Amino acid sequence: MTDQGNLAAAEFPTDDPMAAAAAAAEAAWTERLTPDRFAGRTVVVTGAGSGIGRATATRVAREGGHVVAVDVAEERLDDLVTALPGLQVTAVGADITDDTSIAGILEAADGRIDALANIAGIMDDMSALHEMTDAVWQRVFAVNVDGTMKLMRAVLPGMLERGAGSIVNTASEAALRGSAAGAAYTASKHAVAGLTKSSAFMYGPSGIRVNAVAPGPTITNIEVKVTSPFGPTRLGSARGILPAPVTAAVLASSITWLLSDDAFNVNGVVLASDGGWSAA
Repeated sequence: MTDQGNLAAAEFPTDDPMAAAAAAAEAAWTERLTPDRFAGRTVVVTGAGSGIGRATATRVAREGGHVVAVDVAEERLDDLVTALPGLQVTAVGADITDDTSIAGILEAADGRIDALANIAGIMDDMSALHEMTDAVWQRVFAVNVDGTMKLMRAVLPGMLERGAGSIVNTASEAALRGSAAGAAYTASKHAVAGLTKSSAFMYGPSGIRVNAVAPGPTITNIEVKVTSPFGPTRLGSARGILPAPVTAAVLASSITWLLSDDAFNVNGVVLASDGGWSAA
């Protein structure tokens, strides 16, 4: 399980030629850290072993937060901890679809979670509905929807007790349109958007903000196993309008803004961080 923020039609492995386009598009962007923005706060980041999850965990830790870094691949977490010497990072190998693992995440946070970045997830196989297998549908929903829901459900009681908290879920461009990914992934991301908006309405009056980010083309190491040419052929017709891809650090900037008090007046938003693709 890895970070899920990027839609299948717009994902580019790190060794893809599109990486050069990302470097060019990002040349004008400079990461600007906000010292101590998360000081005194514990932030759970799932999918922290790679991609957008790792970039988000790194950004929060560098800005003073205690990161509970969650990933199913523990060796990736070991590398993350090694890369952030002297910073507050607690690594937790966990499967977010498993209730026992969820309990372990709460225990690692030592009873207090101020913010949650739900980034872990998986892709589908780009299949259209008539080719969809039950196995693909159920697995994608188990991770992308059930896992997101389970962690939100677990952290909300503590946030309600304190009257404060911030949750950022990972939607996708596939939550905003039907031409970005396979049927299972697209449906799962629409579900994440709905869960985000419902929760924002329910918990906003209690001081808890719930938002989502919808990434566009992003350089990651996610691989998509295509099982049929039907879906990719149809989706390929929409690729002409894609903006240049960016690195995971750019998405982490959007996510950490939503997590932080800088977004104090933002609740129930699905923020498109997609270079303008959603406006096309």
